[in-house]
Amino acid sequence: MASTDSNRFATLRQAAVSALGEADLDQKVAKTQAATELWFDRRLGLHAPTDPKVPPRPGRPDKPDLVPPKTVKRRSVHTDAGRIALIHALCHIELNAVDLALDIVARFADQRVPRSFFDGWMTVAFEEAKHFSLLSERLKSFGSFYGALPAHDGLWQAAGATSHDLSARLAVVPLILEARGLDVTPSLIEKLNEVGDEETAAILKIIYEDEKGHVAVGAKWFRFLCARERINPATRFQALVRSLFHGEVKPPFNDLARAEAGLTPSFYRTLSPLSNSSFG
Repeated sequence: MASTDSNRFATLRQAAVSALGEADLDQKVAKTQAATELWFDRRLGLHAPTDPKVPPRPGRPDKPDLVPPKTVKRRSVHTDAGRIALIHALCHIELNAVDLALDIVARFADQRVPRSFFDGWMTVAFEEAKHFSLLSERLKSFGSFYGALPAHDGLWQAAGATSHDLSARLAVVPLILEARGLDVTPSLIEKLNEVGDEETAAILKIIYEDEKGHVAVGAKWFRFLCARERINPATRFQALVRSLFHGEVKPPFNDLARAEAGLTPSFYRTLSPLSNSSFG
């Protein structure tokens, strides 16, 4: 826990901005944990006029090099090099997820939403930090480390595209990007078990179960905002995704896990060019 910083924070936004801007990743994890504990102990206000501005980009170490997504090579899990590449890519995703959760708290702290909104997103930030730490330690067990390979910046670009609107952020980040994890993680777990990498598979199982809750947080509050404005949530979701998300919404879809999280097929099926395809 980043105890040296704990006493100087008066608001959740201050604490989230500090963690978001931290370039030392061990300290980023510690600050995220500290902010979560302070918030749930109700020792922080929400925001104040003196809060620092939300940084346009999160704090990062010099490595990894950020490259276009198409240049990041995909490798087979049947080799150590392939598993290192996979874990490194997942580590990068989870680090971005930490910062995206911190950013939604800090950027939208003045929105007219219940305090439980911030309970949900600080829980997400805490769990994403746990995921990053688990994967980072797993990389070390292979003799590697986070930053050893290049990575892409597509996830943070989604933050920039949705920084103006809370509904847009919820639609694109948890309900598109995180929901994709529900689609692909079960097959990754299966492949890792097949090659005898039960340790990495066990980490992915933890991540998969937690991510259901993260998508559920996104779906809950997206529906809340739509209900307040008396807008059909599926229609609103589709309009936001079509205007702001430039990637593909493609099957297979894990319809069951998505539905458990409150994201039913009426939201995403019409966005896919292969709308009749399903998970399995």
